[in-house]
Amino acid sequence: MNRRAFSRFLGVLPLGAGALAQHCIAASKDSDAAQFLHPLTFTEVGKQEQPFLEMKEAELANHTGTGYIDHMWFGGSFPNYSKLRIRIYLDHEPVSSIDMELGRGAGVGFGDPDAPWGTQFSGVTGSPSGIFLNYRIPFRSNIRVTAELPSGAPRDSELWWIVRGAENLPLEVPGIHLPETARLRLHKVEDLLVQPFEEFDLCRASGAGMVFQVTVAARSANYNYIEGQMRAYMSGNNAPQFLSSGLEDYFLGTYGFNRGLYHLPQAGCTHRDEKDNSFSAYRFHVLDPIFFASGIRLTCRCGERRGAKVFGQPMPTTYTTYVWTYEWQ
Repeated sequence: MNRRAFSRFLGVLPLGAGALAQHCIAASKDSDAAQFLHPLTFTEVGKQEQPFLEMKEAELANHTGTGYIDHMWFGGSFPNYSKLRIRIYLDHEPVSSIDMELGRGAGVGFGDPDAPWGTQFSGVTGSPSGIFLNYRIPFRSNIRVTAELPSGAPRDSELWWIVRGAENLPLEVPGIHLPETARLRLHKVEDLLVQPFEEFDLCRASGAGMVFQVTVAARSANYNYIEGQMRAYMSGNNAPQFLSSGLEDYFLGTYGFNRGLYHLPQAGCTHRDEKDNSFSAYRFHVLDPIFFASGIRLTCRCGERRGAKVFGQPMPTTYTTYVWTYEWQ
């Protein structure tokens, strides 16, 4: 059987004492918000378990209530550890709305072993294992977290994990209070072959929301695809907002990431290999939020040309992208 330690205690997560006090004063004036006066923390832990002996998709956490997960950590020593498949089922949905490879979820492509590094939201603390995510994933009635081994890992593989969250608190991304109806969504593009100068979608979302995090992993016959600019089409508008002058500067890098790997609070380059002209990088949009009111289409281009000017000679390029958005109606 899969054994878990489960603890639940009264606590306050990092809204700050002043912010929490102000919220409690406001809540006292609104009976619907009275639940916020009693924040609670819940945790589910696995220690050197073998959860995959009984089920291919093993349940790691299952919690009933209203709140959000704000911390997940996973450790293990089996092959292709970064490809551990994590699924998160919200409010008894039959198909998980969040389905990710663990490494890509943290912003790492190609299983790069560089460690330790971390931001306030994600990081890799060891090699070959130790990956954490501090993404706030809200739920209204129930949240269930499962894992599935990557190809090549034996069924008796051992796994360590922590899943922690909070109940009875308003949803906040640092500095941004989100609507009660906000939900975190993951938009994925996997192993997409894109032709030179072709523009492709990273995500399409309807309604209102904000872009929280973007990860791109790509490889090609040369690095000229990095000239491609990131674009955002707001509310069905045919004219884009250009989010960068090139792909590497979208991730706050320069000159094709020629200085190698870096891990900053806002962005980082988590993989670069000149043998196959590959890279992966993450970008958080918390200090510079990208909000949308009536949908968004987020795109990238394989290389770039502006009018008659062509920037390099990009070759066909294979992309995998993860885009995390908070969305609400």
